[in-house]
Amino acid sequence: QVQLVESGGGLVQAGGSLRLSCAASGRTFSSLRMGWFRQAPGKEREFVALISWNGSSQYYDYADSVKGRFTISRDNAKNTVYLQMNSLKPEDTSVYYCAADPRYYSDYNDARRYDFWGQGTQVTVSS
Repeated sequence: QVQLVESGGGLVQAGGSLRLSCAASGRTFSSLRMGWFRQAPGKEREFVALISWNGSSQYYDYADSVKGRFTISRDNAKNTVYLQMNSLKPEDTSVYYCAADPRYYSDYNDARRYDFWGQGTQVTVSS
């Protein structure tokens, strides 16, 4: 089992920044592929960012809508994954979730492939 707890959400003005954190416990953190997703009211949960470790290097991927603005990172010593969000836009307003995938599915942008989820943290960007 893996427990995930997000934090760092809040209300910011357009153009501002937030850093989300996701603290993991219950399983070897470094063995997990970690992703960030978001879900706005009335919309499907969508992929935001991925960080993956293959033992020799890290792999990253981002949704087109956040490339160049968001950065995912992890600190294995703290069992924590981060999402640095810069140049925030009103359309970024969503509940943001971190998720863990122990199996390394190739279709990592599909939320159904993640076994463990946090409760989410609200990000609201005002115009």
